Amino acid sequence: MLKSSSATDLPRRLIFNADDFGLSPATNRGIIQCRQAGILTSASLMVRAPAAAAAAQYAGDDPSFSLGLHVELGEWEYRAGEWVQTVEVVPLHHPMAVRDEIYRQVDAFVKLTGNNPTHLDSHQHVHQHSSVKPVMRALADAMGVVLRGDSAVVRFWGDFFGWDENFESKPENVSVANLLKMLDQLQPGITEMSCHPGLDSSLNSGYAAQRLLEVNTLCDPRIRQAIRDKGILLVPFAPEPHNGVAAASAQSARKR
Repeated sequence: MLKSSSATDLPRRLIFNADDFGLSPATNRGIIQCRQAGILTSASLMVRAPAAAAAAQYAGDDPSFSLGLHVELGEWEYRAGEWVQTVEVVPLHHPMAVRDEIYRQVDAFVKLTGNNPTHLDSHQHVHQHSSVKPVMRALADAMGVVLRGDSAVVRFWGDFFGWDENFESKPENVSVANLLKMLDQLQPGITEMSCHPGLDSSLNSGYAAQRLLEVNTLCDPRIRQAIRDKGILLVPFAPEPHNGVAAASAQSARKR
């Protein structure tokens, strides 16, 4: 009699995805270093950023490296206990402006790469906003790809991040020791773990020094050895199997 499989029988598969690909040349160098000497399997491209074309070219030369779209609709900073918007790409309270900008960024991604994104997410998780998520969900369904944090197949785990819950620097969060603990806690099935590596310590951002720490951790040989020892499989993004919608439908979705 065949034994039925359970969730605990599933292998542990890990997508390690770098956000902000294209943000700057030094960010690109950090991400590429973590791909070549570390454990990155994927990245998310900021098509509006100054180094986006170079990032897209690198990804095109590495077909096993999945490349998604990191939608950028603004920038927020945490000041005195509240979020303050410092950059506005489009007003989030205008749904049609949001929709048009997201479609514009998808089209820019296709022009840069020649392909649809392998997954969708967003800068500072703005895709969770009520005016943004329906558009992103519809595009993900049309393309048959994962939308971060809203997938029946890929769970999202964003705890590898050098700030604490009060958005204050906590470098131990991105240390080798902490990542080793996280690998021990990895659940069966497919998990996306996000990261923000980079080599630009002078970046005009509250999250700059932490990027250097992430590069060091992700390239530390103890991490790759632990992944092998624990039987964890490093994988890129794959199509969402429950969607099964032809990629061509994404093209028509953008034109509506």
